[in-house]
Amino acid sequence: MPESKTTWSFLIGLGLLAGLVVIGVVPRVRQSAELVAASTAPDAGLVSVGVVPPKRADGPIDLVLPSSVQAIEEAAIYSRTSGYVRERYVDIGDRVAAGKALAQIDTPELDQELSQARAALAQTRSSLAQARASLTQAQANLNQAHAALDQSKANEGFAGITADRFTRLERDELVAHQDADEKRTALAASRAATAVSQANVAAMQANIGALEASVGAAQANVAANEANVQRLMALQSFQRVEAPFAGIITARGTDRGALITAGSGNGASPPLFRIAHVENLRIFVNVPQTFVRSIAVGQEVRVLVPEYPQRPFVGTITSTAGALDPASRTLLTEVRLRNDDHALMPGMYAQVKFSLVPADDVWVIPATALIARAAGPQVVTVRGDGTVHYVSVQLGRDLGQSLEILAGLSGTERLVVSPPDGLKEGGRVTVAGAREEPAKAR
Repeated sequence: MPESKTTWSFLIGLGLLAGLVVIGVVPRVRQSAELVAASTAPDAGLVSVGVVPPKRADGPIDLVLPSSVQAIEEAAIYSRTSGYVRERYVDIGDRVAAGKALAQIDTPELDQELSQARAALAQTRSSLAQARASLTQAQANLNQAHAALDQSKANEGFAGITADRFTRLERDELVAHQDADEKRTALAASRAATAVSQANVAAMQANIGALEASVGAAQANVAANEANVQRLMALQSFQRVEAPFAGIITARGTDRGALITAGSGNGASPPLFRIAHVENLRIFVNVPQTFVRSIAVGQEVRVLVPEYPQRPFVGTITSTAGALDPASRTLLTEVRLRNDDHALMPGMYAQVKFSLVPADDVWVIPATALIARAAGPQVVTVRGDGTVHYVSVQLGRDLGQSLEILAGLSGTERLVVSPPDGLKEGGRVTVAGAREEPAKAR
């Protein structure tokens, strides 16, 4: 019996030992076989990557751009004349109608200049009247000289006929030589008188020309003095500072008794007032080149103001610059909106929300699929034969975990998510799995 127990103990121990050997050796043999199979498989040594397809962006794209609210009309009001502010009728926040008096300016120097100019005008008018009277007198003297010349010519003609007659009688010895000499002397005297009359007429004509020039100069002086008086009267009318259009006073830079210097934009004289028309407002936004094709005049937009989170204001695109800024590649766009309840104020920060229909297909991809290279933003695609290809893309909006791609994709690509370093153009990879739904646009 003792020998029988020993035999059974030996056999049991031997069985246990064999089981332990089988348990330890078989997994190692299996693992070794798997390693051998993996090393001899076609995809051995290839990088495994995850891929996703691009997703088409549905519906319009919401483009939100920052800007600030401006009045449709805004003007800085300066004084057109120098003096002292006698009265100020408005203050900041006052609403005024077009033509309403804003201030009254006293101009003592200008008033004195106007009185002096009026006196000078009266003097030049008197000089003009005197010059005209002299011209009239000279014309009368010229007429008298013409009459005297005509009389001298008549006397000369009569003296010539008489001298000829006496000369013939003298040859026939019918008259004395003395009488004939007297008639010839009278003819010479008549000719001299005619020459004197002609010289007098020429002198009178020259004098009239000089007097006419004097009258012209006097008329020019009168016109210059009248223009000076009109100018000073116009400046005097600027004593009353008026609102150029209906609006609200947004700034005041003067008070009663202040010295005012005529002009605008100089440091010595700041604007008296600033006025803005706030019933209509406008906003200028710079639209990126990517979305320029989707901007159209007449298109409605939403204006978002932080102070009114539950109230979007509706505006309309009224005009665009028609050319892009070469520095920023943006299109200056003007949006106008009504402000009948005066809820908005010029200078407010606002965001303009455009709902744009893309001119071309827009795709959404995970942000991790994009890589930045020297050639620009690119994505890595896996072709049907398992090789990788780098594709340049044009970016749209950054949606956080996803991005919009405006150009470069057709929608059939398999995009590598989180591409590992070292992937080369044309290199082979294995696709670990595909996710059908990339991150969606917000």
